[in-house]
Amino acid sequence: MASTTVAVLFGGRSSEHSISSATAGGVLGAIDRDRFRVIPVGITRDGVFVLEQDDPSRFALDAAKLPEVTDNGTRVLWPTSGGDRMLRVRREDGTVDELGEVDVVLPILHGVHGEDGTMQGFLDILELPYAGGGVLDSAMCMDKHFMKIALQAEGLAVAPWVTVRAARWAADPEGVRAEVEALGYPVFVKPARAGSSVGVSKAHDASELDAAMALALAEDDKVLVEVGIIGREIEVALLEGRDGGPARASLPGEIVLTTREFYDFEGKYLGGDGAEVVCPAALTEDETARIRETGRRAFEAVDGRGLARVDVFLTAAGDVVINELNTMPGFTPISMYPKCWIASGMTYAELITELIELGLARAA
Repeated sequence: MASTTVAVLFGGRSSEHSISSATAGGVLGAIDRDRFRVIPVGITRDGVFVLEQDDPSRFALDAAKLPEVTDNGTRVLWPTSGGDRMLRVRREDGTVDELGEVDVVLPILHGVHGEDGTMQGFLDILELPYAGGGVLDSAMCMDKHFMKIALQAEGLAVAPWVTVRAARWAADPEGVRAEVEALGYPVFVKPARAGSSVGVSKAHDASELDAAMALALAEDDKVLVEVGIIGREIEVALLEGRDGGPARASLPGEIVLTTREFYDFEGKYLGGDGAEVVCPAALTEDETARIRETGRRAFEAVDGRGLARVDVFLTAAGDVVINELNTMPGFTPISMYPKCWIASGMTYAELITELIELGLARAA
């Protein structure tokens, strides 16, 4: 019989709601049922906690109709801090049922109100153990501006950038244009606090900057404009070390672009042509070692907990330049993060188990 009860938490209020839901489909289908009893808790786009069906097929990744959590009338009632860990549900008819005591929460949430430290703080207040990143690393890596500052302080290379807030863009667009011109085109324009390439575009010259800013500002009121680094797009998966040991880095993978200019939302999740995930990447032993070490240093620079995916550029000169860290990276079965660990000798199910056990060990 399964001895550990896991609340799998997914959906959420961010623009990455559907990707989180698709991740839940993968996790629900692969989690070790002999070891873990699962309570699936969905969060609607309006932020309502509902008891979801334990049915992986309901959340399959389908480009024609992305999965989502809908309001089914139930309401999940979280335990109060200092008491038991009993999770309850209020049904549509008003009756309340006990779902069992939760041993650990597995939040597979992307974006704001989930990957930004807010959910982690909520669970800390409730004194519920959880897997994945903590408050600090989640909040820092969600905001690409502060993430870059932390990485630079550690002596790690990042793409040159300028941060533009909505008020500045409205009041001094010519000043912003001059700063971007000084960076040098082409540039990538991206929301500071979003993921899955939502709101990201490439401006090849000044004539495309305004449209790129409008797209990014529709997602966030703080935007990063980054130099377009020319190099191979390499990603490495990180796991927190066991028993206080150093972080573990997977074999790196590579995003190989053919007809697509960058690895956008369609290329990542909707089966769009022009981008391919290759893992392990075709690298020399020295390149592999340096990229893995860069990943470990980046993870430690942000006080990483649980997991992260570190995305870098490998330039023709051999430099490793960090693009960003993701504390809850894409975790669907086709995503780079699990693929990197699978290439390193770990199955998808074993990876889920490892994350849960890391969360339990931290709480202990």
